[in-house]
Amino acid sequence: MSAPAPGLLHHQLDEPLPATAGTPTLLLLGSLGSPLQVWAPQVAVLARRFRVLRLDLPGHGSSPAPEGPYALDDLVDAVVATLDALDAPPVHVAGVSLGGMVAMRLAAREPRRVRSLVLFCTSARLGPAQAWRERAQLVRESGTAAVAETVVGRWLTPAFARRHPDLVASLRAMVEGTDDTGYAGCCEAVAAMDLTGDLPRIDVPVLAVAGADDPATPPEHLRAIADAVPSARLEVVADAAHVLPLEHPETATQLITGHVLAVEGGSPRGLPRTDAERHAAGMRTRREVLGDAHVDAAVAGTTAFTAGFQDFITRYAWGDLWQRPGLDRRSRSMVTLAVLTTLGQEHELGMHVRAALRNGLTAAEIGEVLQHCAVYAGVPAANRAFALAQQILDGEPSRGTAPGAAGPPGAGGAETEEER
Repeated sequence: MSAPAPGLLHHQLDEPLPATAGTPTLLLLGSLGSPLQVWAPQVAVLARRFRVLRLDLPGHGSSPAPEGPYALDDLVDAVVATLDALDAPPVHVAGVSLGGMVAMRLAAREPRRVRSLVLFCTSARLGPAQAWRERAQLVRESGTAAVAETVVGRWLTPAFARRHPDLVASLRAMVEGTDDTGYAGCCEAVAAMDLTGDLPRIDVPVLAVAGADDPATPPEHLRAIADAVPSARLEVVADAAHVLPLEHPETATQLITGHVLAVEGGSPRGLPRTDAERHAAGMRTRREVLGDAHVDAAVAGTTAFTAGFQDFITRYAWGDLWQRPGLDRRSRSMVTLAVLTTLGQEHELGMHVRAALRNGLTAAEIGEVLQHCAVYAGVPAANRAFALAQQILDGEPSRGTAPGAAGPPGAGGAETEEER
């Protein structure tokens, strides 16, 4: 095995002016086949708060491409050598796919160098190994052009790709421009990678972000990371495939910013700190949990009388409570269904059955929650909840829904309960 040659990886540093000694440093690492330009949508905003250091991994962009095969530790060695040459302080790291794998190994192997991790669409073990070795061989024989179309086809959801053909073409050109030796060597690093033993040793706050429609690293890969790392939480972003920061740039920027500022400020992990950040995060969470149609109707129905309450609910319920790291969204949906059933809040139950489905609960799991309520909250309450939930599962509007629950809050005067 031949490790990447010592020396600097190609890099670019963007930072606030003036930057101070206390300005956090954020290291951004890209996916297999992408140079540092893949982070272009995030840099302008992130660089207002952080020193943003982007690196081209070995064989990517303008970084050298030594002969392979590589191991993941070879890639980490190259990153460490560059950080040392730049005299970088401990860094927050955000990585996509292969970049996330490098970030996890860096945090486990070099804990004093890392402050926190944001992991987009990655995995601790991504088999089958033979498929990665075959891809490496294909690239060595025929070049990255042989895999570019297939690779980019997994990066974006089909609907997004159809709306952005110019971006798709530029991404294919980007993959085709990646050095064949470097790309193949990194494929072989992924083939040999198994970070499952490293995860419990990662002792920094971790935000694992999955694309709900990612065919390469589906949400269960990120859930496994979040479950195994002692201080981690999971976010699943709807309508997102494998290179989530390109498809949802504002969401990715908000997630990175909120996580890093929370770690730096010592507030609960990953919670946005300012009212504006909480409101932005709350609107994103409302849309992901309740759906765009519901939230659009709620916004359209807001009046001068209800605007203050809508802002309050967005910031405190959706921007704070639903962002907290202690429970994932599946768990929060189960708790919410149980509370609504117990209190007989039938006018909100249908909305949160739909939300539970969006958060990944199955019909069977919803049934288990309601049956649990039969013992602890009473059979009549559970019986009514089962009837209302069945209507939702059958695709029918709930007859127990109060005016305004399925439409904009405030219609018919039913504002306050709707958005909790």
